[in-house]
Amino acid sequence: MTTPLDRPRYDRATLRPGIVHFGVGGFHRAHQAAVLDELMNIGLAHDWAVCGVGVLPGDARMRDVLIAQDHRYTLLLKYPDGTRRAREIAAIVDYLYAPDAPDAVIELLADPGVRIVSLTVTEGGYYINPTTGDFDDSDPLVRHDRQPGAVPRTAFGLIVAGLVRRRARGVPPFTVLSCDNIPGNGNVTRRMMAAFASGIDPELGRWIAGAVAFPNSMVDRITPVTTDADREQIAAEFGVADAWPVVAEPFLQWVIEDDFPLGRPPLERAAGVRLVDDVEPYEQMKLRLLNCSHQGLCYLGHLLGYRYAHEAAQDPLIVDLLARYMREEATPTLHAVPGVDLPAYQETLLSRFANPHIRDTIARLCADSSDRISNWLVPVIRDQLAAGRSIRRSAAIVASWARYAAGMDEQGRPIDVVDRRRDSVMEYAAAARTDPVAFLKQSDVFGDLAVDERFVAAYRWALDSLHRDGARATLAALADS
Repeated sequence: MTTPLDRPRYDRATLRPGIVHFGVGGFHRAHQAAVLDELMNIGLAHDWAVCGVGVLPGDARMRDVLIAQDHRYTLLLKYPDGTRRAREIAAIVDYLYAPDAPDAVIELLADPGVRIVSLTVTEGGYYINPTTGDFDDSDPLVRHDRQPGAVPRTAFGLIVAGLVRRRARGVPPFTVLSCDNIPGNGNVTRRMMAAFASGIDPELGRWIAGAVAFPNSMVDRITPVTTDADREQIAAEFGVADAWPVVAEPFLQWVIEDDFPLGRPPLERAAGVRLVDDVEPYEQMKLRLLNCSHQGLCYLGHLLGYRYAHEAAQDPLIVDLLARYMREEATPTLHAVPGVDLPAYQETLLSRFANPHIRDTIARLCADSSDRISNWLVPVIRDQLAAGRSIRRSAAIVASWARYAAGMDEQGRPIDVVDRRRDSVMEYAAAARTDPVAFLKQSDVFGDLAVDERFVAAYRWALDSLHRDGARATLAALADS
């Protein structure tokens, strides 16, 4: 069922930018901008409109699309029962492409009306050393931005330059709000940005660490990559020619630490948003239940021949693996989550994964596994091992990644492994043919798990089974155990 297109019920002439957002992609437009649009529709947050900023070469296309569409776009929500609801979002009022006019971006950041600077720049935009967790200053753009008089080329460089200009003018610092899928994203952003700034001036780094607010946040909404079919569907059903619409599931959860010295929109008035003192319980819930389950679904799903998440999530053996992983291994590692019924949340996840209309790809879920497994699943394994509890299904998920990373599926077709450490990951996976524990020797991913006898035993069983008997037989054996 298709409902009529929802259009903004507010006068855009009344909007004033209060938020600058770096990394305007599908995820930002499906959650933060959509939440602000919802508030604006009920007469709130008119001084909290968004000015987007692009930094990367690929952002030039977003600039062109948004300018051509007066910064409006369509958000299409696809419900499990087939209902489709489209909204025109108009909360973004401007977009600056930093390579075109970096000083204009810095001047915008120095504007007293800008009180929040938010980011969805992916983990790579924070320059985190994957081994130490410290700031990685080896990036050539970072080195460029730290040179005296350099014109900034990175989001960090621009944000720091904006803070410097505000301080010189006696304007209080804005709040920096990370919306990226990083544990403790506010704390991480504070450490990384202060370290970046310290390379310019140590006193500046100390000032940023102490004077700027970096609230933690957690965002949850499945947002697949927009396809030509999505554009065609929106044009046919809603009469909208949108060059870059956004498709998402109806579910939205946004949990934010309430730390905004210069104020914030009344976000708690929007559906699915919660302001809290401590984000960590919600964050751990999402990472260890949703994100880790996506890893359990994607590698095995690909090996079974599925290419969309909903196909794999409708396979009874994968459902059994995910349900038991969540119940027996992830949930015991979680603290109580205020206001959340964890068993009900797990059921909701399985339903969300199986939504046939979202068409989230297995390939998207398999990408960047080095970062995802190390940050999401390895902490579950460590907690379970320390408590003497089951790690059988977690070990099987790790083994399925190793089998997938070998680069060939069960039909002999090549697998396109997408990972920042692709060559290294595939070398370790290939070595596992003669040394079954070789894959676990990636210490920057697994730490010392390669010498934990209980984990290694469970992992070796799963990897041997996957190579010898295949994914379906391995899943069946897990279901029987």
